[in-house]
Amino acid sequence: METYKVKTVDKPLSGTVVVPGSKSMTNRALLLAALSEEEAILQGVLFSDDSRHFLDCLVTLGYKLDINETEKTVKLQGCGRKIPNKFAKINVGSAGTAARFITAMLALSDGEYEIGCSEQMEKRPMEELFKVLTDMGAQFTYLKEEGHLPVRVKGNGGICKDIDMDISKSTQFLSAMLMVTPVTDSGICIRITSEKKEGSYIHITMKMLQSFGVDVKFDGECYTVPGKQKLQIGTYYIEPDVSAACYFYGMAALTGGKVIVKNVHSDSMQGDLKFLSVLEKMGCEKTEEQDGIAIQGPKDGKLKGVDINMNDFSDQALTLAALAPFADSETVIRNIGHIRGQECNRMAAIVNELKKCGIGCWEDGDDIHIESGEIVPAVIETYEDHRVAMAFTLLGLKANGIVISNPMCCKKTFETYYEVLEQFIAGESK
Repeated sequence: METYKVKTVDKPLSGTVVVPGSKSMTNRALLLAALSEEEAILQGVLFSDDSRHFLDCLVTLGYKLDINETEKTVKLQGCGRKIPNKFAKINVGSAGTAARFITAMLALSDGEYEIGCSEQMEKRPMEELFKVLTDMGAQFTYLKEEGHLPVRVKGNGGICKDIDMDISKSTQFLSAMLMVTPVTDSGICIRITSEKKEGSYIHITMKMLQSFGVDVKFDGECYTVPGKQKLQIGTYYIEPDVSAACYFYGMAALTGGKVIVKNVHSDSMQGDLKFLSVLEKMGCEKTEEQDGIAIQGPKDGKLKGVDINMNDFSDQALTLAALAPFADSETVIRNIGHIRGQECNRMAAIVNELKKCGIGCWEDGDDIHIESGEIVPAVIETYEDHRVAMAFTLLGLKANGIVISNPMCCKKTFETYYEVLEQFIAGESK
């Protein structure tokens, strides 16, 4: 499918939707299962481009896996700190989590590896992670641009020492180090030098580590992980992806409908749950029901403009950007400069595509301002970015003539997004 013409709807969209498992939790669970010394059974696993690249990397590294996509399960025999194959060539594709997490694991191993990736991933930041791992004695040979993938890496044999780290460009650097260091002899203390010292994805990492029996502490400046710890995973259920759920909650907001996303509850550890508070500020109503959280869009169809700091749940900046033109006043999305270094420059994508649709939109430092207005027909460029495709589809539900170019880049995290959307619009989802 080269393009997707979004069908406008003239009725409230209501119903119950099922979304895939969380990408963030899936890839964290896969890494931690590999680092355990037991068989782990993961349920509710996301199967998408990103997670399949992660799984393929683990298979190439010699781990024994039993993968059942129909049942959404993975059984994985962990090997502790010892990677089965000491020499291998892997490819992480466009998966930022796989790139950062597996790089850290290989750098603290006793093997030699080549890490390849997509052209998109070649552009994404890796330098801070390479820096701290090099300081520990890992050796990197850059195969293209210095500070970026692809690389060859020779592990340092598992030596670990305390480090300073800047996480302003990506918290995945910190998550990687927190997850790979419990099985080292010495453990680690990581002092955060950037103004940003924690975040929602770090909270996911810490909660998962703690649920697997790992001691990890944060005192406001330093993260401390003792060494010689054993991960106890057993059977672990991966939550539905709240990031994916938010697109359907956004549809309720736009159309005045009521949407429940099955098994998404307020005790979710995922940071994008904060987006539901933004929807409440825009005039929606949130309720906790047996099947999951429900969002009821404003029945008068009028959304309110908001001014929101989205630094800690910036994956939803694109979703808010798609809702903002339909609000009754200007919307300001603040402190999201780091999204320039994600799958694409997402700040530029927001401004470019909304302007193309006839909407006033501009960057102001690390903030974006979006005016309300009438949408004009346009073909949306997706920049090979799954979130641009899925979020900007919302525009076309309320405005004629919106066409999504290369919609199937959504395969990165939600390969059936457009099938689920069609079923939802037709009233067949459940």
